[in-house]
Amino acid sequence: MTATPPRITRIRDVLIERELDALMVTNPHNVFYLSGFTGTNGTLVIDAERATLLTDFRYTAQAADQSPYFEVVDGETEPRNRLVDAFGDAKRVGFDDADMRVKPLEELIKALEDRIALVPESGLVESMRAIKDDDEIDAIARAAMIADSIYVSLAEEGLVGRTERDIAWRIEQLAREGGATGLSFPPIVASGAHGAQPHAVPRNVEIEADQLVVLDLGVIHDGYCSDCTRTFATGAISDSAREAYELVLDAQLKSLAGVVVGAECKAVDAIARDVISADGMGDKFGHSLGHGVGIEVHELPTLSSRSEGSLVAGNVVTVEPGVYLPGEFGVRIEDLVVVAEDGPRVLTPFTKELVTVG
Repeated sequence: MTATPPRITRIRDVLIERELDALMVTNPHNVFYLSGFTGTNGTLVIDAERATLLTDFRYTAQAADQSPYFEVVDGETEPRNRLVDAFGDAKRVGFDDADMRVKPLEELIKALEDRIALVPESGLVESMRAIKDDDEIDAIARAAMIADSIYVSLAEEGLVGRTERDIAWRIEQLAREGGATGLSFPPIVASGAHGAQPHAVPRNVEIEADQLVVLDLGVIHDGYCSDCTRTFATGAISDSAREAYELVLDAQLKSLAGVVVGAECKAVDAIARDVISADGMGDKFGHSLGHGVGIEVHELPTLSSRSEGSLVAGNVVTVEPGVYLPGEFGVRIEDLVVVAEDGPRVLTPFTKELVTVG
């Protein structure tokens, strides 16, 4: 008999804490986290005794292989009734109200006929996902190393004369060649004044000499993401651009040192914000300092001026201050960091000194 996975044991503990009889999980990322199932149609129902994975004929064999602890149910016919059957004798069932669409929810409520109460439990699994175990951290670290190799290749190949779109496509090629199963997000390649857009979309425009280029990329490996930003120079740059780079680097290093167990998330954000504001550039740093990374590239916790809570061991977060001058240039430097008992562990080793490429 397959031993109970630790994550399922934790879910069952939470059910007791929240006075729930069962939990219904529909978010695909949460389904993967709890069961290992990667198909596009999967719903989990977990109670004190059973763990059920409902899918359809296309995925029953895959589900049995990927999720040996779960009873796999083919719910293709009468899916609503099969889901209700999976609830068993439960009276209170938690569900992710942030994920479930209104019409399916209304249909399920109707099918339950007031016999079972559905209890909104948005964020329950996400809060578990915020604390990574060793296997998860290893997967993220491998994804980060693939991203690092991409930066090494791009620095060697050069950027000048190639379009932003060409570089974006080259990033995807290098990711696949390095063993990634995909990209964490569409890469950002933003040269010159385009770099002043934090989420710039690559253009069919050639990268010129003597400007800054912001490259933001991440890959997926074993189901986990990485995320890293570096800003390159393509030759001689202005004094103001170099000063901005040094300012962002200073803010990044100081806030990075603050990524320790027990640090308030908003206090870490404030470290970088204070450094940049003291130089008169506070209004040029408009986004949050960072976010969690894992199965998704944006997870809990967040590092922003509005964040609540503190960092704990096992969090994996980005630290990415930036300065953006519309019409001129942008600078962002981002590391991926594990919060550990002995201090921050950086997973993105590519140098943060300003690199000049051809």
